[in-house]
Amino acid sequence: MAFPTPMPAIAGTTPFDGEQAKKGYALNKMCFSFNSADKRAEFLKDEEAYMRQYGLNDAQASAIRARNVLALIAAGGNAYYLAKFAGVFGLDMQDIGAQQTGMSKEQFKARLVAAGQ
Repeated sequence: MAFPTPMPAIAGTTPFDGEQAKKGYALNKMCFSFNSADKRAEFLKDEEAYMRQYGLNDAQASAIRARNVLALIAAGGNAYYLAKFAGVFGLDMQDIGAQQTGMSKEQFKARLVAAGQ
């Protein structure tokens, strides 16, 4: 049986692989819970208690408190689940993309439009 070739490193990225999935399980499970309006309200009522309920580690909890998407990705967060977290605060994937690239949302949107031409 052949083993898959390791993914090459891509500067500035954190590939979501099996190790990241294991590392981020609690974080992603918590973010998935935000599909429920009741769970979003529970989180907003007491973020610390909510994070403890899901067993987030210190790095994950710190990144949640800071609303730092890049740190959440480094802590094992999956972009699809993190979008649910961002949605709690009325943010969308363009807000996340802007944060990841260090641009304003307007700059990021303009970059997307330019790339599509």
